[in-house]
Amino acid sequence: MQRPVVVRWLLMAFAIFCLVMGVIGIVVPGLPTTVFILMAGWAAARSSPRMHAWLWNHRLFGSMLQEWANGGRVSRKTKWSATIVMSLCACILMLSNAPFWVKVGANACMACVLIWLWFRPEPPLPA
Repeated sequence: MQRPVVVRWLLMAFAIFCLVMGVIGIVVPGLPTTVFILMAGWAAARSSPRMHAWLWNHRLFGSMLQEWANGGRVSRKTKWSATIVMSLCACILMLSNAPFWVKVGANACMACVLIWLWFRPEPPLPA
């Protein structure tokens, strides 16, 4: 299905934005890399076959997209990485001067995301 040019450009801009946020998320605790890369892949698939192919074959991001496309799978390594980073963020938040409702709300959101994440299927182990 051919989308209007304006829609393709908006989707491409969204894909680039998500890719940038995902890359920033690699080094900024609390910013989710995987979610942004998945959104970038979704938008690129609808706007730029070239960018989608680049993401799909990328050595860091390709496996995330491929496993998600193959049944919404998330690797054990990704699950542990998210757990460690979110736990660190929760500890830092609890030690901060943030209002109590912010601490409780943010930690509850992170806990819900981790529960959801750990219930996602994992890719099969290599033989």
